[in-house]
Amino acid sequence: MKTNLLRYLSLLFVFVLGTAALPVRAEDLNAVKSRMTKRISEIDALKAKGAIGENNRGFLEARGDAPGAAAVIAAENKDRQTVYEAIAKKAGSTAESVGKQRARQLASASASGVWIQKENGTWYKK
Repeated sequence: MKTNLLRYLSLLFVFVLGTAALPVRAEDLNAVKSRMTKRISEIDALKAKGAIGENNRGFLEARGDAPGAAAVIAAENKDRQTVYEAIAKKAGSTAESVGKQRARQLASASASGVWIQKENGTWYKK
């Protein structure tokens, strides 16, 4: 559980840096940060059930059947895309490359038993 909290805190730290560089979208990014923070416990519970996992592009993906998982996945992935785009703009990169880098960080920081997708597309339980 602490690992998941640290993972999200690191994402939020990146957010803060991105927000400072993008004053026009600061309000939007703060709203995204707030939504993501509110979803942490629900995402952790779905991961613990094996219903969702972290794919190799930095997004959540369904891995099993759980009521409500699709809505959580869609909302979280939309917000992650917004974050990746903001970071990419600041870094002069692409949202895709930011997402792939974040996927490696998430895989490393994920708790035991969480579904992770390797770079080659295969899935495993950490």
